[in-house]
Amino acid sequence: MKKMKWLFMFSMIFVLIFSLAACNSTSNTSGENDEKEDDNKSEESGTVNIGYTGPLSGPAAFYGERTLNGVKMAADEVNAAGGFEVNGKKYKLNVVSLDDKYLPNEAGANAKRLVQENKPPIIFTPHSGGIFALQVFNQLDKFIIGAYSSEPQITEVGNKLTVRIPPRYDGYLKPFTEYSMKNFGKNIAFLPTASQYGKDWAENLKAYWEKEGGKVVYNSAIDFTKETDFFTILTNALKEKPDVLFIGGASEPTAKVAKQARELGFKGGFIVMDQAKFDEMKAVTGSYDLLNGSIGVMPLVDSQEAAIPDFVKRYNEKYGENPGSEAGLNYIGMHVFVEAMKAAGSVDDVEKIRANMQAGLDNLPDDKKIYIVNKIGEDGGFEFDLSVAAVEEGKIVPIKVD
Repeated sequence: MKKMKWLFMFSMIFVLIFSLAACNSTSNTSGENDEKEDDNKSEESGTVNIGYTGPLSGPAAFYGERTLNGVKMAADEVNAAGGFEVNGKKYKLNVVSLDDKYLPNEAGANAKRLVQENKPPIIFTPHSGGIFALQVFNQLDKFIIGAYSSEPQITEVGNKLTVRIPPRYDGYLKPFTEYSMKNFGKNIAFLPTASQYGKDWAENLKAYWEKEGGKVVYNSAIDFTKETDFFTILTNALKEKPDVLFIGGASEPTAKVAKQARELGFKGGFIVMDQAKFDEMKAVTGSYDLLNGSIGVMPLVDSQEAAIPDFVKRYNEKYGENPGSEAGLNYIGMHVFVEAMKAAGSVDDVEKIRANMQAGLDNLPDDKKIYIVNKIGEDGGFEFDLSVAAVEEGKIVPIKVD
C-alpha cells in the first residue's frame, strides 16, 4: 500500500511539473564563478554546470541557503585550484541555483528548467518532497539527484540515479527514544513539520515509541510555510501533560516552537528531528539553556574530526558564520561527485558517474573529510556512524549510539 501511495503521489507531481515548467519564472538563478568565464572559454577547458533547487525564500530559506553554501564552497575550492581534469581536459564548476520555496512542484519545474537550459549531470535538492518530484523524471532526463534528506523512502524506491547524502533518520529512533524516556517519561506530544518527511518521521517514531511502552498523548503537525505563531497548537498539546515534545523541520521555526513551549511553562524534554540543528536553533533561542533536555544531531562545530577546525575557519571567513551539517554534508557531496567524475572519465555520462561514487569516496582528500563516510550503500545512500548529542545544563553533550 505504501508503494502505491508513493506511485500515486509521483504521478500527480509529474502532471504539476509539466504544467509549471513552461511558465516557471519566480525562481532565482545564480551562476557561480562568472568572473572566471574567460578562463572557461579556452579550448583546453570546459564548464560543468551543477544544478540546485531548494528553499531560498520563505520560512525555510535559512536551511536552503546553508545547503547551497556547502555546494558553492566546494565548487569555489575546485575552481580556485585550477579546476579538475578528466581525460586530459580541464573543467571548472558553475553552480546554477533556483528557489523552489520548499514546494515539491516548484522543485520539479526548476529541475526541468535546469535540464533544458544548463544540462547539469547533478542536481542537488535538500527536501524529500523535491527529491520525490525529481525522481519522476531524472532517469529519463539523465541527471543524478544529490539528495539531502534522511528520508529512507528516497532510496527504497529503486531510483538508480539518486544519491542520498545524509544518513537515514530511522537510525535515530532508538537513541532518541531511550534518552527521552529515561530522563523525562513515556508520554509524548507530536508537533513536527507538516511536510511528507515530517509525517513519515512521526509515523516511524510513533511506532517505535509505542513499542517501547510509551504513549502518544497528542499528535499534530505544523505547516511552517503558513504558521508563524504556535500558541494555540502548543497550548492544546501541553493540556495533555506530555513529558516530551517531538519537534522538527528547518532549524529556525523549530527553535521558535521550542522557545514558545518554554514560555508556556513546558519543562520536559525535546526530541529534535535531524533536519533541525542545535547550533542553528541557538541563534534563535539566544543560548542552549532553553533547549536543555533536548536530544538531536551533534552540531558539526562540536564534532571531533581532524578536518573540521580548518573547514569551520574557512567557512566562517567566506560566509561570516559557523557551518552546520547542511553545509558540511553538501560540501562533501560536491567534492565526492567531482572525484566520481574523474574516476568515471566523464563529466556527462551520469550512469558512469553514479557507478564511480565509491571511487569518489575512496579518493576524497583528507582535508575534505569533515565527516568520515564509510561507503555508499547498495541503496545509493552514504553510510557513516551517527553523531548524536543532547543539551544538558546549557552545553552540548555527546551521546553514544550502540
